[in-house]
Amino acid sequence: MDFSNTLMEALGMEIMKTEKQLVEIKMPVDHRTKQPMGFLHGGASVALAESAASIGALLQVNPNESRIFGIEINANHIKSKRDGWVIGRATPVHIGKRTMVWEINIVDEQDVLISISRCTIGVVPIAK
Repeated sequence: MDFSNTLMEALGMEIMKTEKQLVEIKMPVDHRTKQPMGFLHGGASVALAESAASIGALLQVNPNESRIFGIEINANHIKSKRDGWVIGRATPVHIGKRTMVWEINIVDEQDVLISISRCTIGVVPIAK
């Protein structure tokens, strides 16, 4: 997958692992991902979470037959972060024909929980 000229590139996200049961993406906590008070922006965390879930969902389908789209996402921000890296770990909760549900834990370098999200992904057949 080419992530150039995407939100993932703009936020400095880097793919660590892409497996059907686990996707890991790391993201820096820097000028691109902080809110004005100097902490990791909740929106950046949500972007990381949905990116990881979307890649995981794409691994479940034939990309020549289906497209995947985020339908809903929620997040609980547990701990703040000022610098370093965060890692989004997405695991499937439900893999269906038309929808998927993914849980995404965002942790820091010491594996401390920063945020937790649940993302619902829609699977849409490509019109022929």
